[in-house]
Amino acid sequence: MRALTWHGRGDVRVDTVADPRIQDATDIVVKVTTTGICGSDLHLYTLMGPFLDSGDVLGHEAMGYVEETGPEVTTLKHGDRVVVPFNISCGNCFMCDQGLQSQCETTQVREQGKGAALFGYTKLYGQVPGGQAEYLRVPFGDTLPVQVPKGPPDERFVYLSDVLPTAWQAVEYASIPPGGSVTVLGLGPIGLMAARIALHRGARLVVGVDLVPARLARARSYGVHALDLTAYGKDLVAAIRDMTDGRGTDSVIDAVGMEAHGAPLASAAQRFTTMLPAALARALMDRAGVDRLKALHTAVDVVRRGGTVSVSGVYGGAADPMPLLTMFDKQIQLRMGQANVRAWVDDILPLLEADDQLGVEGFATHTMPLEDAPTAYAMFQAKDDGMIKALLRP
Repeated sequence: MRALTWHGRGDVRVDTVADPRIQDATDIVVKVTTTGICGSDLHLYTLMGPFLDSGDVLGHEAMGYVEETGPEVTTLKHGDRVVVPFNISCGNCFMCDQGLQSQCETTQVREQGKGAALFGYTKLYGQVPGGQAEYLRVPFGDTLPVQVPKGPPDERFVYLSDVLPTAWQAVEYASIPPGGSVTVLGLGPIGLMAARIALHRGARLVVGVDLVPARLARARSYGVHALDLTAYGKDLVAAIRDMTDGRGTDSVIDAVGMEAHGAPLASAAQRFTTMLPAALARALMDRAGVDRLKALHTAVDVVRRGGTVSVSGVYGGAADPMPLLTMFDKQIQLRMGQANVRAWVDDILPLLEADDQLGVEGFATHTMPLEDAPTAYAMFQAKDDGMIKALLRP
């Protein structure tokens, strides 16, 4: 089959690789019809090379049709339409029973000290071949895939793999009070969808912050009060407090993570780390802080006293400094973590089936053939041509 593979920093290629096959009696193989490029895929493209091998298949946002089933799969059959959650969870262990599928005890990558395995996401998370490919092997065929109806276009459902549950959890963890306020830092796919979900769930004021004109324009079209970071600079926190009786918003969602702009020293540290031999780079990233933390510190400043900060942006450094004194003084609640995809499906799917209440059709700015994936990655990294979200068609 054809699949997108990693070969080095900024070097991804569409290669011919071995077809996936049934390895366990509960596996299925999915013929992929649509697969997304996630902002966290850019971490692999630019930073996480020490944890990848040349030829690793990337991607963790896939949907399609069941091509083959293992002999013990009872709930799916050939031709069924499914979305594949990005975290690989069994659905039956202690953690899955708590709704914490991202911590699944069956697939935890214990040798790396990490939670559940992920599709297409480095040795840290199991080095499982990903979904930016023509076919994808999916474990736990009876409990992991999400069956969706035939008929509506793929874009109605593909975001169930990651974007929608991640954004939904970000809003849930933010604990926005009824009719309350929230600031969303970073208006990439997750931030934009979190802003849209916050409005859908009744937030009175949703403030969005970014510095990319296309993202700001799209957020405003949703009804978000979007602020251009380049215009406000150091006055950003004061501007948000002015909107909220001097307090700050009830909640803040940090949807930025390690892709933040600015912080030249941290940026240089990231580039330096990627140039080291893999073993040395892995050791450094395991023990050092290599993130640009401006967004997280801004979240702590913006949130009102007694408010909640929800972190959905992925950070990668083990020793990143946190402003604990300020957090303690302001009595801030902090929640974070990989999205527990399966925990939110029952809340989200009804909003997609009837009349697309979250407006996901048209959310992607670019749809391209799988063969053009290297170009799509480069465009996404450079934010060229207004790219906010890209889907690939194998």
